[in-house]
Amino acid sequence: QVHVVEHGGGLVQAGGSLRLSCAASGRTFSTNAMGWFRRAPGIEREFVAAISRSGETSSYADSVKGRFTISRDNTKNTVYLQMNILKFEDTAVYYCAAREGYSESGRIYIKENEYVYWGQGTQVTVSS
Repeated sequence: QVHVVEHGGGLVQAGGSLRLSCAASGRTFSTNAMGWFRRAPGIEREFVAAISRSGETSSYADSVKGRFTISRDNTKNTVYLQMNILKFEDTAVYYCAAREGYSESGRIYIKENEYVYWGQGTQVTVSS
């Protein structure tokens, strides 16, 4: 069982930055690939970024590529999402997700159904 909690959401002006963090419980964190997804009003939840279990591989949605950076610190059981040059359309609830069990080295996962454990989400609001 993995418990996932997001932190760091808030209100920011367009062009600004925020850093989200995701704390995951469990001694197997370093074996789990992790991901960030988001749900904007009226839109289905969508992939944002993913990172492999050791952090050597990452992937991003085209809409955030070059602006967002995913990273992890396995000594702290934490994954981060640094969001720069925020746009109004980045407004959404952001969710952290964890895989179950052992993830292959270097592999990333971008589909919702590839993740088992989800946080409650943290609201990010970008004012235009």
